[in-house]
Amino acid sequence: MIKLERTSVMNLENALRGMRNPLNSWNKCDSAYNENGEFIVGENDLDLGGRLARSGSDHRKFLRQIFVCVDITAPLYWWKEFDTYKVGTTANSTSTMHKIHAKPFTREDFSSDRMTDDALACLDQTIAFLEKRRLAYVETKERALWDDMIQLLPSSYNQMRTCTMNYENLVNMYYARRSHKLPEWHTYCDWILSLPYADTFITVKE
Repeated sequence: MIKLERTSVMNLENALRGMRNPLNSWNKCDSAYNENGEFIVGENDLDLGGRLARSGSDHRKFLRQIFVCVDITAPLYWWKEFDTYKVGTTANSTSTMHKIHAKPFTREDFSSDRMTDDALACLDQTIAFLEKRRLAYVETKERALWDDMIQLLPSSYNQMRTCTMNYENLVNMYYARRSHKLPEWHTYCDWILSLPYADTFITVKE
């Protein structure tokens, strides 16, 4: 299970203006804001941006200046793979260390959508044990009970992080992960494709 919410795409205007700096071709810029305050990329800028994007990372530096921020809720086993992408990305997460005891454990806290019945039964037993430990810790603040929760917590536990990255990061993620065996990556790549002008600036190797 993975959820991507509250997506913001920022700095398109500045990135496209900077894209034209090497040849001083600002007079050909045809992007503008419409009556609703939305920034619309013009045909000239789309054409140049697409050609630069397809020319390789040395030429598409403007993609590093198009920023994306999104809230992602995903299981720890997926975050372990996402953490491969350290350069150019930033993530601020909810805290397992500080808040693991703050609410009851329920099945909804875990990604269990592909588990067999036997695995779900095992998960339910783990959840029940974690909840007993949580209640005891809330009452006594005994460190051993907290350690039990932290060290027994399954990798299917969902965590939300607010992530910031750029379009160049997303080019690399899309082509590295679009055929991955984890369905969460397929949902993530579908989200990438939904971003503004992804078909021109991100899917550059098609």
